[in-house]
Amino acid sequence: MLKLILKLIAVFALISACRNVPGAVPPPRQPTLTPRPAIATSTAQPTPATPSLPPAEATSTPQPQADDTETTPSKANADVQFVRADLRRDGSWTFNVTVAHPDTGWEDYADGWDVALPDGEVIKANTADPFTRLLLHPHETEQPFTRSQSGLIIPADVTTVTVRAHDLVDGWGGQGIVVDLTQASGPGFEVTR
Repeated sequence: MLKLILKLIAVFALISACRNVPGAVPPPRQPTLTPRPAIATSTAQPTPATPSLPPAEATSTPQPQADDTETTPSKANADVQFVRADLRRDGSWTFNVTVAHPDTGWEDYADGWDVALPDGEVIKANTADPFTRLLLHPHETEQPFTRSQSGLIIPADVTTVTVRAHDLVDGWGGQGIVVDLTQASGPGFEVTR
């Protein structure tokens, strides 16, 4: 028994010593989150007589930020092309979001999308997640692609949300779509209640 205890002490001492050796493998770094810039959104107003556009035809124009200054051009190119929002019987929403991004593999891909309220608050099913919908791998052979997120709770007094996509390298700044939750359809979106 004494031999076992001495061996364990030696192993722990060796591990401790290796932590301070030059060239030793450092512990993993925790990711840091950066603030999210203003959202580029569609400026077209929905009309009841206009059918929703297919995903490939959705367009947008960048809008000024909340402080009325013009947005600066961005290299970010994760674009939301189409959104379908479904209100469930339990009062939660499911969002099906079509994203286009020139994914090149693990080094550059669309890594998430958000549903944001007019005040900028991001709606998430799990508050610990970095995005409304985290995308865990590249989609270089599947473009554009659609992914869903259920269980989103949107306050009853909110009538519009903005859906935006994030890319691993360039961040936010691609095309976003404003979804009017009171309309059945509009430019780049459909809503079912």
